[in-house]
Amino acid sequence: MTRHLITSAIPYINGIKHLGNLIGSQLPADLFARYQRARGQEVMFLCATDEHGTPAELAAAKAGQPVADYCAEMHGVQAEIARGFRLSFDHFGRSSSPQNHRLTQHFAGRLAEAGLIREVSEKQVYSNADGRFLPDRYIEGTCPNCGYDRARGDQCENCTKQLDPTDLVEPRSAISGSTDLEVRETKHLYLCQSDMRDQLNDWIDSKADWPILTTSIARKWLNDGDGLQDRGITRDLDWGIPVKKGDADWPGMEGKVFYVWFDAPIEYIACAGEWAEANGKSEADWERWWRTDKGAADVRYTQFMGKDNVPFHTLSFPATILGSGEDWKLVDYIKSFNYLNYDGGQFSTSQGRGVFMDQALAILPSDYWRWWLLSHAPESSDAEFTWENFQASVNKDLADVLGNFVSRVTKFCRSKFGEAVPEGGVWGPREDALIGDLTRRLRAYEAHMEAIEVRKAAQELRAIWVAGNEYLQDAAPWSTFKQDPEAAAAQIRLALNLIRFYAVISSPFIPDACDQLMRAMQSDDTAWPEDVKAALEGLAPGHGFSVPDVTFRKITDDERAAWQEKFAGTRD
Repeated sequence: MTRHLITSAIPYINGIKHLGNLIGSQLPADLFARYQRARGQEVMFLCATDEHGTPAELAAAKAGQPVADYCAEMHGVQAEIARGFRLSFDHFGRSSSPQNHRLTQHFAGRLAEAGLIREVSEKQVYSNADGRFLPDRYIEGTCPNCGYDRARGDQCENCTKQLDPTDLVEPRSAISGSTDLEVRETKHLYLCQSDMRDQLNDWIDSKADWPILTTSIARKWLNDGDGLQDRGITRDLDWGIPVKKGDADWPGMEGKVFYVWFDAPIEYIACAGEWAEANGKSEADWERWWRTDKGAADVRYTQFMGKDNVPFHTLSFPATILGSGEDWKLVDYIKSFNYLNYDGGQFSTSQGRGVFMDQALAILPSDYWRWWLLSHAPESSDAEFTWENFQASVNKDLADVLGNFVSRVTKFCRSKFGEAVPEGGVWGPREDALIGDLTRRLRAYEAHMEAIEVRKAAQELRAIWVAGNEYLQDAAPWSTFKQDPEAAAAQIRLALNLIRFYAVISSPFIPDACDQLMRAMQSDDTAWPEDVKAALEGLAPGHGFSVPDVTFRKITDDERAAWQEKFAGTRD
C-alpha cells in the first residue's frame, strides 16, 4: 500500500476565491485524494490559508479590523466554503499558526548555518503617498519583457518572467495608484538559490514523468537570462513571522518579517503539525509523513497548483528543503494547471466579473460545479467557462445520462417488481458483453486517475455511464417484461447493481449525488469494484431499495440567461 501525501496551493486570505482558483489546485487535489482513499490507500490531504503579507494587511484595513482578527474570520469563511464544495482536507490550516512560525524560523536558521542566506543592502521602492515601503507585488507597471501593463514587481503573470520592481516601465503603487515613488535603502535577507542551481537542475532532470507545463516553467526560471537568481526572503512589514534564526534573534533584522513566499510553502509541513495537535496525535504521527528518516521514505508526495505557483514550488521551496541539510520529504509529482477564463475574458473581483465560490454554491449544489470544472480542467491549455457550455454539460452528462438512468431503472422496477431487487432469469451474451466493456473502461478510468489525467478520467467515467444507458436501451426490459418477466427481472437486477457500481466509482467526482444513490440502494458497501462481474452481483435478489429524488435537474434557458447577465460584471 502506498501512502499519499497531497497538498494543494494555499489560497490567500484576502477574500473569497473564484472558480478558476478552485479548479487550479484544490478541486483536482480533492479528486485525487478521494480516489486514493476509495482504492484503500492511506492519504494525508493538507491545505491552509496564506495569511501573511501586504494583501492581508490591506484587506483588514479595508474591513476596519485588526489584521489578526480579519485573518481568523476569513479562515473560517474559506473553511466553510471548502466544506460546501466537499473538499476532503484532513486538515485546513493557517500559515499564521505557531507551528509555522517555529518551523519557518527553524529553516531560516538551518539555511544560515549552511551559508545559504546573505544580507543585502538594497534599494527598495518607497511610496510617499502611502507612507511605506511597497512589497514587490504592490508595485505595478509595464513588463519590459512582454509589454503587459499590469505586471507586478515580483513577476509578470502574463509571461511568468521573474522581475524586480525597478525593471517595470512606468511603475505605480498598486495601493493608491500614485507614481510618487522613490528608491530608499534598506537591508534584507536573500536565499542563495544560485548556489543550488546545479543541485536543483539535477533534481528536476530526475522527474521525467512531470507534466510538460511544470518542467517547462521550472527550466525557464533556471535557464533564462542569467539563470536562477537569489531571492529576497524578508520584508519591511508589521504582519508576518518575525525574522529569527531558530529561537535566536537576528541582529540587524529587527522589525522585519519573512517574505510570504518563504513561509507559505513551509506551511504545508507545519499544517501536518497543526493536524496532529488538533487530533491529539504525537509528533511522530505527523513526522512519518514529512521526515524521510522517520517513516516518510515510502510516502508519495503530490502537489497541485496553478502555473503561476510553479516557480516557487519547483525551485524556491525545494531550495529551502535541500538547503536545510535535513531529511525532509521532497515532492514527487507536481500537477500544474493553466488558467480558467470567464466568458471571453478573465475573472475579476474588482469588476464583479465571474462566479465566485460562495456565489456558485448559492445557485446550485456543489456536484454540478465539481463535474463541469473537473471535466473541463485546464490541463493542456487555458480553458474557458461559458454559461452555454455549463448548461449543456450539466443537462447532457448529469441529468440525461446519469440521472435519467437512475430514474428509469428504479421507477420501472418499483412498478413491475416492487422496491426490492427482483429474482429470476439469467444473464446472457448481452450482459457478458457489457461486463467486458465495463471492465476495460474501468481499467482505463483507473489508469487516468492514477496518472492524474483529469479530463480523460472524466471522459472515461461518462463513457461508463453511457454504456449502462446503451445496455438499458438495447435490452428494453419494459418490452421484455411483456413476453418474459424473468428475463426482464435479470436485466433490471443488473441495472440496479449498475447504480451502486456508478455510485462507488463516481464518488471522487460527485460525492453528494453518490451518497444519495448509495442510500437509495440501501448499501454501505463502498469497496472499489476490482471484479466488475462480482460488483454487479452485489445487490442480491430481495435487497430493498427506494426511488431517489431527482439526482440532477436540468438548467433552464431562463436560468442560464439570468446568471449570465448577473455575473457579467463591468467589462474593460
